[in-house]
Amino acid sequence: MLVASDTSPISNLAIIGRLDLLRTQFREIWTPAAVELELGDLPHPLALASVRQALREGWIKVRAVQGDRIIRLLEGDLDRGEAEAIALGTELPADLVLLDEREGRSAARRVGFRVTGVLDILLRAKLRGDIPLLKPELEALRSQARFFIAPRLEEQVLRLAGE
Repeated sequence: MLVASDTSPISNLAIIGRLDLLRTQFREIWTPAAVELELGDLPHPLALASVRQALREGWIKVRAVQGDRIIRLLEGDLDRGEAEAIALGTELPADLVLLDEREGRSAARRVGFRVTGVLDILLRAKLRGDIPLLKPELEALRSQARFFIAPRLEEQVLRLAGE
């Protein structure tokens, strides 16, 4: 399965010490150059080290986007990383795009992609037995990564996880 990713799923999982879940679930992740630049600016030293290790090991891969037509169309509504991740997804072609922000997810779906994000990845990990509980991971996202989770969405995800 070819997977393209924006910065947020990678950085947020790295911040809470769960970057390995991406490798477990997808084996390899493709990112555009803008995402590589954003990941290089992570203010959390351990998260930055784990991302650099994944890049050295080659399971997070970087590929420059060849055309900029899609990027130009999306940049009015999305940040550069999101726009490039969607554009890279069209060039690979990816089976799935990892995005967390609502606008990016909506744009990727309009292009025809299946989309998932950090909450889906954590839920899948819980259901597969890769993590024992989901609630502490959500709390870590909020406290360590400053990730916003709407209360209704949190309730829904925890219910799906059986918590």
